[in-house]
Amino acid sequence: MQVDREIDTRGLNCPLPILKAKKSLNDMASGQLLKVVSTDPGSVRDFQAFARQTGNELVAQETVGSDFIHVLKRR
Repeated sequence: MQVDREIDTRGLNCPLPILKAKKSLNDMASGQLLKVVSTDPGSVRDFQAFARQTGNELVAQETVGSDFIHVLKRR
């Protein structure tokens, strides 16, 4: 999957990964993809709720080792 921007939020706990994602999405064009890498297990649930609330599409979520990877599509 080709992403347009990636942010590393490893070591940060809620709500910081969401806040950083929101800030990045605000600087992106509609349809672009943002990849967020987090180590917070709660981020899986948080990004699902964030996508529902903001209208941005949660394209993918996966766990790789201790990392939780979220890919959001800018609305």
